[in-house]
Amino acid sequence: MQVRVLVSLKNGVLDPQAKAIFHALNAHGFESLKGVKLSKEILLDLQEDNADKAYEIAKNMCEELLANVVIEDYNIEIVQ
Repeated sequence: MQVRVLVSLKNGVLDPQAKAIFHALNAHGFESLKGVKLSKEILLDLQEDNADKAYEIAKNMCEELLANVVIEDYNIEIVQ
């Protein structure tokens, strides 16, 4: 089963890379841009047929290693 995890900084945490992208896009004429938020996409291919079990495994991975839960949020999506 394939699982997609998106990890991004929590609201209020400074993100200089996203800020630089925002300013660059604005300088190129994209003036309607309101904000930029970066995320890491992690695709996990698990040997698991049960979607609930796959979700729990991915959640444990996020809590233990994939995300710094103090400053990052994560979103888990079962792909197949």
